[in-house]
Parts: sequence; C-alpha cells; structure tokens
Amino acid sequence: MTNQLSQQTPVTVETVDDLAKLVNYSLMDTLNSDPDATANGDDHAPRQVFSGHYVPVKPTPIENPEYVAHSSNLFAELGFADSMAQSANFMSLFSGDLSNVPEPMSKVGWACGYALSIFGTEYIQQCPFRTGNGYGDGRAVSVLEAVINDKRWEMQLKGGGRTPYCRGADGRAVLRSSVREFLAQEHMHALGVPTSRSLSLYVSKTETVQRPWYSEGSNAQDPDQMISEAVAISTRVAPSFIRVGQLELFGRRARTQEHPQAMAELELLMLHLIDREYADVIDQKLTNEQKVLLLAREFRSRLTSLIANWIRVGYCQGNFNSDNCAAGGFTLDYGPFGFCDVFNPQYQPWTGGGQHFAFLNQGVAAERNFLMFCTALSPLLMSTPDYLEQLQQLVDGFATEMQTKMEQMWAAKLGLNTFDAALFNELETLMLQTPVDYTIFFRELSSLPDDIGPLKKSFYRDLAQGPQGLEQRWSAWLVQWQTLLGTEGNSTMLIADENADTQPRNRDDIIAQMQRVNPKFTLREWLLVPAYQQASVGNYALVRELQKVMTQPYAEQSQEVEDKYYRLKASEFFGVGGCSHLSCSS
Repeated sequence: MTNQLSQQTPVTVETVDDLAKLVNYSLMDTLNSDPDATANGDDHAPRQVFSGHYVPVKPTPIENPEYVAHSSNLFAELGFADSMAQSANFMSLFSGDLSNVPEPMSKVGWACGYALSIFGTEYIQQCPFRTGNGYGDGRAVSVLEAVINDKRWEMQLKGGGRTPYCRGADGRAVLRSSVREFLAQEHMHALGVPTSRSLSLYVSKTETVQRPWYSEGSNAQDPDQMISEAVAISTRVAPSFIRVGQLELFGRRARTQEHPQAMAELELLMLHLIDREYADVIDQKLTNEQKVLLLAREFRSRLTSLIANWIRVGYCQGNFNSDNCAAGGFTLDYGPFGFCDVFNPQYQPWTGGGQHFAFLNQGVAAERNFLMFCTALSPLLMSTPDYLEQLQQLVDGFATEMQTKMEQMWAAKLGLNTFDAALFNELETLMLQTPVDYTIFFRELSSLPDDIGPLKKSFYRDLAQGPQGLEQRWSAWLVQWQTLLGTEGNSTMLIADENADTQPRNRDDIIAQMQRVNPKFTLREWLLVPAYQQASVGNYALVRELQKVMTQPYAEQSQEVEDKYYRLKASEFFGVGGCSHLSCSS
C-alpha cells in the first residue's frame, strides 16, 4: 500500500532546480553522437552529417525575452507551478540560454537528422549537398529530457537558432508562426487528438528577422512582400520527437551500407523508438524481428486512428511529408495546417501542398508514410523472409484499416452505431452543394433538430440559390437520418469513445455522445490572424483569450464567446492570403 501511495503522489516542480532532479537523457545516453560534432555544441554552420543519431547543439538564446503565454493545463499535468513560467531561470532555459542551468542538466541540447519523402517518394534535393546528409532539425533544438510522474517527456525549442541542418537559414521562428503552433497544440489536445504539447512561448523585445508575408488583403497565392517580424521561441513537449523521416534516413544508410555501423544504428533507433513510445505494448523479451512487426502493427493502428481524428475535427495537416509524421503516431509540426470552414474534401491550406495532402486525402497520404516507415525497417528483417512477408501484409492492409476507422468516425459524428454508406454519400453531396460550415453543421446536428431550421446556421448561402430541390433533399435526408436513429434507439451504442455509455440510448444519450465527438469551437485561421497581429505590438490578451476558449472546444461557453467564435467565416476573408491560405509557416 505504501508503494502504491508513493507512486500516486504527483511530483511538484516549483523551480528549475526541482526540474533538474528529474532529468534523464535517454537519447544522448543510449544513441550515437555524430563523431564529427563538437563536444561543446558550438556547431551552427550547415554541414553534412554522415553518421550518428544526433548532433550536440547549443541553442542560440533570443535577445531580451518577454513572456507571452504558457499552458496551465500542461503545467498542471507535469506538476509545474504556474509561477515558474515567468521566473528568470525558467525563462532563460526555455528561451534558449543553457549557460546557467543547474547540474545535472546538460548545457548542450541536440538536433537530429532525417530523410524526406513526399507522398511515398524519397527526395534529397532539399538537402543543400544533394546527398541527404544535410537535412534535419534546422531550427528545432531539444534541451531537456525528464521523467515526470512516471512519464518521459522531451522538451524542444522551436526557433532555437541554427544547427548543422539549417541549410543556410537563420534558425529562428517568428512570433506569428509561434502563436499558431502554441495555440494549435493545446487545442488539439483538448479536442482529444494525439499531439505534441505546448509548454511556453517567449518573444524577443529587440531581435527581429525578415520574412516573406502577404500584404493586407492580398489574394496572392504566395507572399508578396518582405516584413520584419519579432523572433520567438515556443517549447513543444512530447514523449519523443522521432519522425518517420528519421527511420528513413537510417534505413537508407543500412540499405546502401553507407558506413560500417549503418545497420547497427538503424537497429538502435528502432529499439529506442520502442522504449520511448511503445514500451507498454511491446515486450522487451521478444526478438528484434518480432519487435519490428509489432511496432509496425501498433504504428499502423495509431496512425489510422490519428487520421480519423483529424477528419473528425476538421483538421488538415497541409504538409504531411514523412518528416512531419511522428513515429509515435501523434500530430507533429504545425506549419501550414488549417481547420475547415467550408466543408471541402479538397481543402488544402498550404499553397505548396498539392491535393495529395488535401483534407479527405490524408488517409492516402498516411498510407504512403506508413509504407516508408515499413521500408525503413525492412533491412532489419532481411534474414527472415517470412517476417518480411508479414510486414508487407501490414502495408497491404493499411487501406482497409483506414476505411474501417473512417466509417466508425463518421458513424459517431452522426450518432449512429454503424456506418450507413447511402446516408453519408447523400450528406456529403448536400454539404458540397449548399455549402456548409463543417464544425457548425455537425454541432447543430448534435442537438437532434426536428427540421433543417437549426442546420441553416451552418449554411454559407440561401438554399434557394443552390440547385433546384436542395431544401427538399435536406429535409428528406434529415428524415432518413432520424429514422435510422429511431431504429437504433433501443440498441447498444458502440462508438470510439472510452467514456461512452453502453446502456440503451435515449435522446439525451445521443445528444451527449454526439457533442463529445463534434466540437463547438475550432481554431480557424481568421481567428488566429488578429491574435498574432495584436501580439506583434505587445498585446497578448487575445492570444490568452483564444487559449482559454480553444482548450474547452466541446463546452457550451458564454453568449459573448459564442457570438465571437461560433459563427460563419465572413465573406471578406475568403481568398485572402494568410487567412484562407498560406505558404510554409515560418
């Protein structure tokens, strides 16, 4: 009993000295450092990295940091006192200054290399050396790994300065993109979507960089001017930041025998990934070949669930290359992401993304990333052809599992036990022809309206302006849906919700279930723009307001909040650069 109580007693962290007692650098302790690296981390010029899992890098602090925000929710989970966020030592550490951290904290961080594949095709052109040995964490520097309340967390600075992988860039992030990522990560967590988390956000009061961006009201696809923006550092937190692209890099080196330790380094990385992300489901006693198969199976399950969750909440990753795909199966790297306003299967917030990363194509994009994941691990199975065959079967079965997860998700959004293809296909057609606001439509539907009146709150035009008979078709669809709900009214609800009631459902049960999967508020780009615009002149009130609203996305909030955040996108925002679309975020 004493042991159980001690395990349940959460750690309280009130100072950086308290945090120092919890450090545990498993990556640097168990993986290989680049043999050409400098021990002191002064390694900021672009260069080729031929071997090793990481490069020790000392981050470059931002000048005169100022507090913008922190995640009270994550602080509470970690046992951090809220007061720490504005304490001098904490601000120094998480704005890039490791020079005065207490022992046994490391005064040097680390950056990792990875490969790049786009929709299942390997590329090395993005590497300045055209070899693939110069691509990786160009401005992301991990500074801390700690075990807190029996969970391992890695803390990584986004915008922490140049690394050997910077490809000649400045290694900085600007306040605009940092606000977007800071708010989006905690919003996604509150939506119930696996994601990296946001710890803190600091901005420099004096340091700026030049970035391309859109002039006010511009309808250009790409930025049409250079602007000066304040630099910022956001700290993101996850069990690890191992990407599919990392496995690809080491898989490629093993496949081509680039150096004598290539196969051993791939195996080490595979085992480290399991230790960091899959230790609870993969037995250490298994052979490495068995571990590879279980790892692939579990990753496939997580990845298909992740994509179904993205679609459920209207999220589009925009740039779902393998280097933006976390090997732990969660959302990573909020660059040109977006949340749907108008429902559109081809919605793509990134001007450079192409339709292969569009909203309803994300399942296919994930399948390509899973293929690259398995291809990267396949050298470890070369001596066991039967295991290679089983790995191929997992790849071949991806689309079926993805379809199953999608149908379960659509059924849940509609309050149904089972997916009805005819009902859904007609709904998709109606949503396109009307058109509708994706979030508002499903939230209004969650109240089980008797007629289509409440649904019109989500319509972007009068039904009379649409195809002939559109209103009648909506009414007919609603009756068909209500009939299905009634037919299922006495059955047991089976949905992907761990809190779901498995008793026979009544009307209130269905409403409650639907409201658990259909959020009321999502973080649309036109809500983000004024927040980072005000932040650029030192007013962080709207950032903090958005943070408060968007970390309660399923809750019925005040009328003031509803009027401000639960409404259609205004016509003047359509087609505007930086609001309806954006180039790669910086």
